[in-house]
Amino acid sequence: MIFEQLKPQVEAIVSNTSKTVNERLLNICELLEKHVSYYNWVGFYFRNGKKEELILGPYVGAPTDHTVIPFGKGICGQVAVSNQNFVVPDVTAQDNYIACSITVKAEIVIPIFVNGENIGQIDIDSNTPDPFTEADERFLEFVCAQVASILE
Repeated sequence: MIFEQLKPQVEAIVSNTSKTVNERLLNICELLEKHVSYYNWVGFYFRNGKKEELILGPYVGAPTDHTVIPFGKGICGQVAVSNQNFVVPDVTAQDNYIACSITVKAEIVIPIFVNGENIGQIDIDSNTPDPFTEADERFLEFVCAQVASILE
């Protein structure tokens, strides 16, 4: 499974303290987008201080206008409130969805917790309908736990 092969590479990126946190986050985005064929946009959003909004962090993929997302708005904003993974097999079936691109068919968002607090998330868009499985969720939870270790 590709995810088992990627785990040590994620760990190596995270532990490379010669790079800044943002450089390491971008390297994770690049790794995932390159090696998982249906990960077409990979990025991080983080809580903007004490404000109830998310700001776009490092990402790989098509440019997005969604650099600030209010809590509760879209899939990312809902995850900021619910603290739960959110898998969207078909974005056209979602009422509270912010379209980034007409090519996007599915989305998965996994929260990042530092000391029990939801401080951000990894957001992945796919141009493939319904590609995400439980294996994606478990792998991305691993990625988020690794990322949390450099954000503490």
